[in-house]
Amino acid sequence: MTTGMRIGRRWLVLSTLVAFAGFSWTSSPAGAQMQPVATSTAESAPIPASQIPKEVTDAINSPDRPAADKALDAGRRPDQIMAFYGIKPGMKVADIFAGGGYMTELFSLVVGPKGTVYSQNIPFSEKFKKIGDQWDERLKQPALKNVVKVSKPFDAPDLLPVPPDSLDAVIIHLNYHDIVGFKMSTENLNAAVFKALKPGGIYGIVDHSAPAGTGATDTTTLHRIDEDFLIKDVEKAGFKLYGASSALRHPEDDRTWLVFKHRGETDRFMLKFVKAPAVAAGANGSGAGQ
Repeated sequence: MTTGMRIGRRWLVLSTLVAFAGFSWTSSPAGAQMQPVATSTAESAPIPASQIPKEVTDAINSPDRPAADKALDAGRRPDQIMAFYGIKPGMKVADIFAGGGYMTELFSLVVGPKGTVYSQNIPFSEKFKKIGDQWDERLKQPALKNVVKVSKPFDAPDLLPVPPDSLDAVIIHLNYHDIVGFKMSTENLNAAVFKALKPGGIYGIVDHSAPAGTGATDTTTLHRIDEDFLIKDVEKAGFKLYGASSALRHPEDDRTWLVFKHRGETDRFMLKFVKAPAVAAGANGSGAGQ
């Protein structure tokens, strides 16, 4: 079953629930209404440059961002990620498995002083201490004073230190495969995210594509994961797939090589899940069904 067919089926279920309830939820600061995903296309097209919000463009072009981060932008396309998930000023966002903080800093710049970013990493072992040091140094910047550092394992009962139904969006960028591959608790993670998100809040996951049907086989070898496997894993927590974007697709990638071999050139899926049954603008649906 294609992503588009899967999304279409889920949208019918969601729309029926909302119609029966007789109301819809809003969870973004702007309170914009989410539009249904088109059922005739597998994925939405990349968002045109003219439609990328100014706050996203300003954040990416900030002179304070490290040169090493900017060197990754062309391959990672953070403008597409931020716009597709609808990250806006004033939002409360969690960056899960933040690594050195590339996405954390961008979230921080976009949500601004009235927003909050929860940057989460597991406690770093000596082997990965360098990444932890980079993360710590980044979070010391005055510009990132709206960031809350969270250092907890994925099986922690209080993984996200926020009240229930309080976050607008939770994003995992290129690391869900590691959580699965190293047998960390995706069950606890996804349950914690579901609890923390507002009704209709957005759970966004970007990851490297593995060949269809391979499940978790390539998670620790090639650092890739099967899209359908990931969708099923996330939906077990109660989420519904709501949208997908083709902005990070690379059809020339045969999905058989290690992702670090050609950084920024892997075929990647970008999925948008919603906390059901509310269908609302946790991230305003930008890019969904376009």
